[in-house]
Amino acid sequence: MLHEDKNLLILDKPSSFVVHSDGKTKELSVVDWLLEKYPEIKEVGEPWKTPDGKIIYRPGIVHRLDRETSGVLVVARTQESFLYLKNLFQTREISKIYHAFVYGEVKQDEGVIDRPIARSKKDFRMWSAQRGGRGVAREAVTNFKVLKRSKETSPALGGASYLEVRPETGRTHQIRVHFKAINHPIVCDKLYAPKRAPILGFERLALHAKSIEFKSMDGTLIKAEAPLPSDFQRALELTA
Repeated sequence: MLHEDKNLLILDKPSSFVVHSDGKTKELSVVDWLLEKYPEIKEVGEPWKTPDGKIIYRPGIVHRLDRETSGVLVVARTQESFLYLKNLFQTREISKIYHAFVYGEVKQDEGVIDRPIARSKKDFRMWSAQRGGRGVAREAVTNFKVLKRSKETSPALGGASYLEVRPETGRTHQIRVHFKAINHPIVCDKLYAPKRAPILGFERLALHAKSIEFKSMDGTLIKAEAPLPSDFQRALELTA
């Protein structure tokens, strides 16, 4: 637990857990753990309806992280705080920082990826920042800064870059889609870079939600930071 008060919790989510059930599998989720520890949040939040009509309850969940993404996750403890936090996300008054390893050496020291995102035409699981997406393309902006470059991770696989990433918007798979669009997909992204071999020892998506910052309902500044997991620490040693 990174932060706890009467209104909200901030967790350090492990990379192996889904945030909530998809209605198809019975694997253990973050929501299951939350309900065991904090049963009072059962009625907090908004349920989600799956495409086949099944209702999925997501107690306290204001935003999501992909299963393989580790790091900071905010959970509301009351309906009032849920609505407050939901509004902060919608009005972009929450600052989030991610760390990521991407394939190849990113030439710019820092930059902005400003590309609308729509659903992919070729796979219902995917999103796209390229032309020809399905449905309405929504605004998506991602800022990044190169923290470190490695010219060669192995003789056959080329280099990698370690990035600080600051998304301004919160589209599904935004960071993954944007870096694929500029030909530097996230390391070990099995959905958006399935033909790329894993490097730097990663066995999961090399994306970590490092920190979050926002003002609480009483105006207090809340900032939480999740330590780098062991696979990130090992990858940094390999790129030394």
